Amino acid sequence: MRLARVLRGATSAGPGPGLRAAGPSVSRSLTSDSGSGPAPERGVPGQVDFYARFSPSPLSMKQFLDFGSVNACEKTSFMFLRQELPVRLANIMKEISLLPDNLLRTPSVQLVQSWYIQSLQELLEFKDKSAEDAKTIYDFTDTVIRIRNRHNDVIPTMAEGVVEYKESFGVDPVTSQNVQYFLDRFYMSRISIRMLLNQHSLLFGGKGKGSLSHRKHVGSINPNCNVVEVIKDGYENARRLCDLYYINSPELELEELNAKSPGQPIQVVYVPSHLYHMVFELFKNAMRATMEHHADKGVYPPIQVHVTLGKEDLTVKMSDRGGGVPLRKIDRLFNYMYSTAPRPRVETSRAVPLAGFGYGLPISRLYAQYFQGDLKLYSLEGYGTDAVIYIKVKTIDFWT
Repeated sequence: MRLARVLRGATSAGPGPGLRAAGPSVSRSLTSDSGSGPAPERGVPGQVDFYARFSPSPLSMKQFLDFGSVNACEKTSFMFLRQELPVRLANIMKEISLLPDNLLRTPSVQLVQSWYIQSLQELLEFKDKSAEDAKTIYDFTDTVIRIRNRHNDVIPTMAEGVVEYKESFGVDPVTSQNVQYFLDRFYMSRISIRMLLNQHSLLFGGKGKGSLSHRKHVGSINPNCNVVEVIKDGYENARRLCDLYYINSPELELEELNAKSPGQPIQVVYVPSHLYHMVFELFKNAMRATMEHHADKGVYPPIQVHVTLGKEDLTVKMSDRGGGVPLRKIDRLFNYMYSTAPRPRVETSRAVPLAGFGYGLPISRLYAQYFQGDLKLYSLEGYGTDAVIYIKVKTIDFWT
């Protein structure tokens, strides 16, 4: 069975087009003519080489919504993901192997590698199994949930590896640029893989029948995400941390303007957890800067947030009076190897420190860019900083 036939069967009601060969020279199908799966490749390196020859399938928000709300079929999702997930894992594993040897040898990066290897091997156990077998489908969903949980700490663990490397070997501009390029791709890959894992596990993992608010979701997507509620939630949680560290915290002043539908709440089709991650990180940064800049005065200016919904963009602007940063340092704030805070301990990372490895801002920008938005900083040195999140109102039509 050739690749095109497999894809027509696996994605007729599924999320998006099928797997594409990574380049014109790649003509092998993902399944053999007998339908028995990929041509034999021995060992993990061979499996990675084989699946890395294919490019991940682009998916749009509309496809996620259509599949989850109209054609939710666990068997179809199984047939798609058992091909798509190995391709996505193998592509990023191939890039991990190209990192500098000294970075690859750090305990943290080796741990991350082991997670990816284990997840790939577990997924490949399903490549020849029948989609008509109910136990196979059940076991696959169990495996997806297990993989999702295994990768929960990928971001801080990889960040710890970068810190280990930096402390042992230092950093030159070329290495820093190369690592920055890799980590942007690595973390964006993680976001996209986690989106697939979350959609399948939330739709078919038996946990989608919780509270009324979560029953309105299509997997991790809320078709009517209330932006102001998410912002207030992010503020309250960041405020608790700030109170814990500084025994005080700045107030929030929030204004919203719905230019698209005046008088109506601002709602968009979006992944609330992505928006929450962005505003939570920005609030932590703004609070820390405000508390430290005004420590001698004991009076802390409020953090101002303006939310505007237009025809094309949802814009969230967060303004603080934390003293700002010089222009030459703005780019450093998005650098994975730069942090203005003391290094946290990984084993206590679940305590959510107010500042940490320095990956909060770059990861937040990737979340914004995942559905074709962006996150930008504008600073007035000596006064404060404006952080602006742009989200496409018609993000439903964009591919990721």
